[in-house]
Amino acid sequence: MKAYVRLLRPKQWTKNLLVFAAILFTNRLGNLHDLALTLMAFFGMSLVSSTAYVINDLQDVEKDRAHPKKKFRPIASGQVSKGAAMALALVAFGLAVVLLALVGPMALGVVGAYILLQVLYNFVGKGVPVLDVFIIGTGFVLRAMLGAAAINAKISAWLLLCTAGLALLLGFAKRRHEFILQGDDRAKSRASLAGYSKQALDALVIMTATGAALCYGIYALESPTALKYPALVITTIFVYYGICRYVLIVFANDEGGEPETLLFKDRHILFSVLLFVVSAIVALSVSKVPLVEIGGVR
Repeated sequence: MKAYVRLLRPKQWTKNLLVFAAILFTNRLGNLHDLALTLMAFFGMSLVSSTAYVINDLQDVEKDRAHPKKKFRPIASGQVSKGAAMALALVAFGLAVVLLALVGPMALGVVGAYILLQVLYNFVGKGVPVLDVFIIGTGFVLRAMLGAAAINAKISAWLLLCTAGLALLLGFAKRRHEFILQGDDRAKSRASLAGYSKQALDALVIMTATGAALCYGIYALESPTALKYPALVITTIFVYYGICRYVLIVFANDEGGEPETLLFKDRHILFSVLLFVVSAIVALSVSKVPLVEIGGVR
């Protein structure tokens, strides 16, 4: 049973927490109906993601067996047969469709776009440097859009750009970790690694980290939500701290291979995320910031 759970990769579900961005920043967490829709969207997206992971593992089983860590995955190690894995994927996908249909047609549309993106990744993008990470990053943007679709809300373009920047940061940091870990055999498990260099990946990590921080700073100052709730600017310190801490870990320890694990492994990042959520909730209940002028609001 543990092997089947591992195959679904529930640890990766933390990526889908972006679904809650819309309900948080529209200040509708207290709306039980919207919260229920967001929760269903979260679990629906998580099951769709798990379906994609199972299909990827089925497709990459031989490459995974050549990877120092991925060779222990359930299918690659022989703990789960290919037939059982496919059956699990079909069940997970069926449950996802039911949940998302209850959320609404817009949610189904966004997830449909995510599925097409996964097809593009598997058949075109996964072997092309930079394009592979950009497709993954677009998947994170769609997660944020799903949250907005679930509650029929609009989400700031600056917040979507920040989401894309963070996703690219995580993606390029992961490629950097794989590039270093696998040495000269890197292309055997992931074809796109042959087209990267360590210097290029270092630059891409720094560039995307900077872009994510700048986009969130602009969102916290100039978005319609920020102009209505200027105290939102206090959340930037936790976003910046979390990004800086992640970059430190990537370069100092050559980590980044499992970003979903780092969230719980590094207390600094975990607490920066928790304090960010708390500060955002507080900021969205305050209409003014003493002594600070923001967007013409005092």
